[in-house]
Parts: sequence; structure tokens; C-alpha cells
Amino acid sequence: MILQNFVVLEGGDGTGTSTQLQILQKRLSGEGSAPTYLRQGAKSGDLNTAWHIPGEGAFPQQVRLPKTHFTFEPTDGPIGRLIRQALHRSPALHPTTIAHLFAADRHEHLYGESGIAERCQRGELVICDRYVPSSLVYQGLSCGDDTPAFLNSRFPYPELILFFELDPEIAEQRYRKRDTQDMFEHLAFQKRVHEAYERILPDYCAHGTTLVRIDASYSIEEVAEQVWRALQNLPIFKG
Repeated sequence: MILQNFVVLEGGDGTGTSTQLQILQKRLSGEGSAPTYLRQGAKSGDLNTAWHIPGEGAFPQQVRLPKTHFTFEPTDGPIGRLIRQALHRSPALHPTTIAHLFAADRHEHLYGESGIAERCQRGELVICDRYVPSSLVYQGLSCGDDTPAFLNSRFPYPELILFFELDPEIAEQRYRKRDTQDMFEHLAFQKRVHEAYERILPDYCAHGTTLVRIDASYSIEEVAEQVWRALQNLPIFKG
């Protein structure tokens, strides 16, 4: 099943999905938009000062800004917080346990009160940093494909996936600048992540999801323009 009005940002670590989610939150915060929260650890000032947004405040008249909810996985709920701790091995959990936790966090994210499904069905646009494809890739590489595939088999497909493409060696230069790295942020694993995405994404196209590849090697501003052009093709922007 395709969940209309649901957009997912996907890519390996260091490809810039979190940055672009924050830029979209600023860009869609005009009339008719109601962003709800930032990625954990982000500061509200970042959205106002960190980037120049091309064309800010000058949207074409034909572009309707839908009410938009911005979110991410793992979530900032109790299960999501446990996952984040486990990704830094505190506590150290078995990879299959982590796969189950991701699925539980996702189920609540989708179907809990004011969750993704409810918001989409009432006509909101939902933009999420990571979703099922990340589990199929990361947990698939960690504990084998079968368990993540089974756990995620009944979740809906998004209307649009924006896949951020970047050479893993360039991505490594980016995430190495962070204060800490999680258990997946090392080059050998990220090369496998890049290959795994290429294996699983065709299935989404076969089920009706639109896939747009974003060249993440460009500047933040240029990537933001690629993302914005892709979003404007959604029916929800056309009224």
C-alpha cells in the first residue's frame, strides 16, 4: 500500500539527509505550514542562521505550501531513545534485538496518536528522515535480510523517496567531523550500505513509490534546490 503525502529521505551516513530535513522545515514554515519539531540535538537557531535558502520568501504563486509535519527515525520516543543508546553500544544489544526495536518504534511512529498515517490521511504532508529502507539496509547487513524483511513487510510504502547519493569515501569525511560516531559509521560498512540501497530500492519503484535520486556531492544550497524541485512535483503542492 502507498501512503499518499508521505515523503522519505534516505541515504548512507554523511549524505546530508538530516541537514536537508532542517532546511525543508525552514522553507515550508510559511503560510499553511505547521512544522512540529527538529531532529534530536538540533538548535532552533540553526534553521535561521546556518544556511542561505535560495529563493526564500519568493515562492511561485502556483506552489501551495501544505501543512507539513517533519519527523525522523529512530524517533525521540522511549523506544527510539533506547535505539540511539544501543547504536552507541550503551547498552550493547544483539543486532536482531535492535531490528525488533526499530520495527516497534516505527509501528508507534506510524499508527500511534497523531502518527504519520493519521496525519497523511487528513491531508498533511509528512517528511521523514529515514524509514523502512534504512532498516532493510542497516539491519539487513547486521543480522541478515530475513528478519528485517519480515518485521517491516506490512508497513506502507511512501509516496516519494528522495535518495541521497554520495561516494562513501566523501561521506566518511563528513561524519568523521562529528563529535561521536555510531556503530555503523565506518567506511567498510558504509560501502556495503551503498550497495545494499541499490539492491532494495527497485522494489519500492515496483510497488508504486516514486524514487528521485539526489546528487549529494553538491553544496548544501544546491542539494536543497534539487530536493525542492522534486517535492513540487507532488500532487499535494498542486492543490
